[in-house]
Amino acid sequence: MAIAVLRDKLLMELHRERTEKGFAVGDIYLAKVRKVAPGLNAAFVDVGHEKDAFLHYYDLGPQYRNSFKFTKAAVQGNQKGSLLEDWKLDPDISKEGKLGDVVSASQSVLVQIAKEPISTKGPRLTAEITIAGRYMVLVPFINKVSISSRITDETERKRLKELMHAIRPKNFGMIVRTNAEGKKSEDLEADLKNLMQRWDVMFHNLRNAMPPKRVLGEIDRTSAVLRDVLNKDFTNIHVNDPVVYEEVKETLARIAPEKLNIVKHYTGKLDIFDNFFVNKQIKQAFGKQVMLPSGAYLVIEKTEAMHVIDVNSGSRKGGNQAQEKNALDTNIEAAKEIARLLRLRDMGGIIAIDFIDLYEPDNRRALHKALKDAMEDDKAKHNVLPPSRFGVIEMTRQRVRPETEIDTSERCPTCAGTGEVSAPVLIIDEIENALNFLHGEKNMSGLTLKVHPFLAAYFTKGLPSIRMKWWWRWKKGVKVVGEGSHQYLDYSIQDSEGKEVPL
Repeated sequence: MAIAVLRDKLLMELHRERTEKGFAVGDIYLAKVRKVAPGLNAAFVDVGHEKDAFLHYYDLGPQYRNSFKFTKAAVQGNQKGSLLEDWKLDPDISKEGKLGDVVSASQSVLVQIAKEPISTKGPRLTAEITIAGRYMVLVPFINKVSISSRITDETERKRLKELMHAIRPKNFGMIVRTNAEGKKSEDLEADLKNLMQRWDVMFHNLRNAMPPKRVLGEIDRTSAVLRDVLNKDFTNIHVNDPVVYEEVKETLARIAPEKLNIVKHYTGKLDIFDNFFVNKQIKQAFGKQVMLPSGAYLVIEKTEAMHVIDVNSGSRKGGNQAQEKNALDTNIEAAKEIARLLRLRDMGGIIAIDFIDLYEPDNRRALHKALKDAMEDDKAKHNVLPPSRFGVIEMTRQRVRPETEIDTSERCPTCAGTGEVSAPVLIIDEIENALNFLHGEKNMSGLTLKVHPFLAAYFTKGLPSIRMKWWWRWKKGVKVVGEGSHQYLDYSIQDSEGKEVPL
């Protein structure tokens, strides 16, 4: 499953649904403490991953004692229901305390994935449980309502705060999201009802649970993207899978019924990512070198500790502009593209950007502002420092899941990367032998051959085409589909149900 978000036909975000379920940001687990590390003021926790997860004291949350008591009572069956109306809140734990004073080895704890496993590290955890909805985030064991800082109208902030205090259950706090601005009370109440239902599901899953066990999973990636990204500016949602199409319509009917008419079932012959030029943009954006429209280019290097981005003027023509003005224009163009790439590739950690040297202080300030403005729409927490004396801008960006990495290199179409040249026509013989086996010995029909667009054209162009000759040979049609995501001499064959045939 892949989801692409485009703005004015430009690829802004790419989300891929993992086949391996679990350990996604937002998943809630009943876990067991393996070891307390006093020197780190943290604990190593078993959530079922091959690497122990990490839980720091600062990630316990002020209400940890309440969460621990609730979890223990729920597991043992002593907690009658999921609501907290009769719950007596314990005092908050000390801000500067020691983890060993409140957590011990072999203890069962309720935790949430804050960062997915990255590289050789296990998941990063928090014991401050939250459940995110479209308009709000549910926070148990507090009685506070917080409003997103992006909602700046004081009258609206006051309205939302009074409304949330009126409808929230006792001992449940709320963080009101930006999407809630201007929404009617019934929309907010419906979202709160959905969050309380999910909290109730988690409560029932805790009964007699043995750690490690996932007691509440984050919603699927498609629904999460719709929940977090969908806004009034969306004009079209194209889905090529009939099942997902119905799921998207169901989700929108629940969270944004006014947007139902923008969902369209894509049934074109061309791959959906090829039709909307997504595959082309992926290959342009995920390589080591990324070209800019002006002729300038970026070089992106990844190390264990950070990402390093170098800005080069390349073949950009500055006309009669002074060198300083030309450098500023190139840098500002690069800053906008870098902000897009950080979101698209989900790059995180420390990022050092070596822009073209600027000598005027006003120009350096203008570049710093341009990068901060370009990062404004990025929902990941980030901090952009002013340019250093060497012209390098350092920044950090929150990393909660592994970076999206796509191999954009192409194997040599004649040697397949081996350095040994063989006749390209062999791949055609290989495909025909495979089709002969499937049509003849397996007696299959309704096959679809997926190849690179160059090969697709080779098989389908001309009169008679090679595909027509196949029909004369086997009296069975073969659908040939060109896909830009395929390497030049890669191919796959699908049966009549769309399942790939192992060869």
